[in-house]
Parts: sequence; structure tokens; C-alpha cells
Amino acid sequence: MAKLGLSNTNKIIGGVCGGIAEHFGWDATIIRILFAIAAVIGFGSPVIFYLVLWLIMKFS
Repeated sequence: MAKLGLSNTNKIIGGVCGGIAEHFGWDATIIRILFAIAAVIGFGSPVIFYLVLWLIMKFS
């Protein structure tokens, strides 16, 4: 399994969803839809979670 990091090829904003999808071998669209659903529902502030993941993945 590859190291979890930002995607260079499959990114729209920061590459977090693409990086997660590449790490687990999933489709990035599914991860993006899950983030969008979480944002609409308000489940645990996904925007802040995305930014934290971006920082961790960028500088690790």
C-alpha cells in the first residue's frame, strides 16, 4: 500500500480526496461525494477536517 499523501494527478482543490482514494484504491468521486454529504448534513465540520488532512498530508 502506498504512503498516504496528496494526489498530483487526481485533484480538484487540494488533492486530499484524490490522495485518500489512491491510497485505498477507491474512486475519488466516491470520497468527494462522502465529503459533500457530510458538509450538507453538518457531520463533524468536514471543511475543518479537510483542511487538517491537507496540512498533515502536505507536510508529512
